Amino acid sequence: MDKITKLKEIIDNNSNIVLFTGAGVSTESGIKDFRSKDGLYNTKYKFPPEEILSHTFFLNNTSEFYRFYKDKLDSRNINPNSFHKYLKELEDDHKLKAIITQNIDGLHTKVGNTNVYEIHGSIYRNRCMKCGKSYDVDKVFNSKDVPKCNCGGIIKPDVVLYEEELDSELIYKSIDAISNADVLIVAGTSLTVYPASSFIRYFKGKNMILINRDSTPYDNIATLVINDELKNVVKKLKETK
Repeated sequence: MDKITKLKEIIDNNSNIVLFTGAGVSTESGIKDFRSKDGLYNTKYKFPPEEILSHTFFLNNTSEFYRFYKDKLDSRNINPNSFHKYLKELEDDHKLKAIITQNIDGLHTKVGNTNVYEIHGSIYRNRCMKCGKSYDVDKVFNSKDVPKCNCGGIIKPDVVLYEEELDSELIYKSIDAISNADVLIVAGTSLTVYPASSFIRYFKGKNMILINRDSTPYDNIATLVINDELKNVVKKLKETK
């Protein structure tokens, strides 16, 4: 039995599936991932992108942070791709129980999935650091230089930067979903970002599937490893009877 046939059999025979997704899920939509040879971390900026996307840099070089953020992380006009749409179908079929995503682009929600845990935040939520007032995404991306609140405070995106902790409630919900799943599908992530990558160790179900272009540190504990583009996997799944 080939890997796609095996994957389809697992999906067809289960109704308690959880997805854990990373940047590779959104590359077909035109969003660059982070660590591939063409990813954001291999582009040339005045400062390394990993430094720019840190809490310290945001506080000390806010204007430079926003130049990078607005240039590279604006996904307002990006559309969900075939894999996002496939996950919506799985939810509609009452098979998919939750999506835990490291992505901040909002595409899982845009396609219509409802139980999405955005553990690294979302560009669509923004808050004044001084008074706490919430602002929509257009306020941030359409502002000149640093977006400011009516009170004069700096508006910060609700995205988890380096040096910042994940939301404890989202951690609990994500681990609970993974630990109670019968099937865990990990897609489009190198599983190198801690602590998010450690969540999959809570899986106690029968089948863990890793789908990624490259190998990951967790391949040895997976039931099934598929090294391919997600769009190819979806196409083959739909063609498999």
